[in-house]
Amino acid sequence: MNKINGYTEEEATGLIEYIYTGKNAGKTLSYLFETYGAEHGRAKGSVRNYYYNFLKSTSDERVNKILEGKNLEAGTIQPFSEAETDELLKAILAEKSKGISIRKAIMNVSEGDGKLMLRMQNKYRNLVKKQPERVAQAAKEAGVPEEKTFLRRRLEREIDALYSRLAADLRRENEALKEELEKLRSAREE
Repeated sequence: MNKINGYTEEEATGLIEYIYTGKNAGKTLSYLFETYGAEHGRAKGSVRNYYYNFLKSTSDERVNKILEGKNLEAGTIQPFSEAETDELLKAILAEKSKGISIRKAIMNVSEGDGKLMLRMQNKYRNLVKKQPERVAQAAKEAGVPEEKTFLRRRLEREIDALYSRLAADLRRENEALKEELEKLRSAREE
């Protein structure tokens, strides 16, 4: 079986034709990745990753042949510089300190620019998860309350769930003991 980056040539050709036809019909890439994935038993993110990887594989003649005449291209990734990252963190945290949601804060900072908002949201999530100390430092420098780290929020949720399970178990045990006590009282009175 002749594969290109994990898909058979037929699968790769099918995906590219699907994307090409869908884009010409005005569909978004996100929609196309999701629908193709649903139709072929693949995750949307997996389809997206494969598509972009495929577009970068131009040293493979099979890829060039499949892409011929399609005019499909991947935009270049525009990473945030370190200074931009620090500035966006401070701006987002300052907005968030006003008591609004993180999404609303990012929307305000991006001034409604959808693509920038998505980039900022992804960057922010990545920073909160992988560099919580950097987020804490930015919060301190911006003079806003410290952001809870991803792991801390997860731990708090797990502790809350544990308390809920314990409380439910104790309620059931308490009910059982009350019933037993009532039976003993009834038996004693007879």
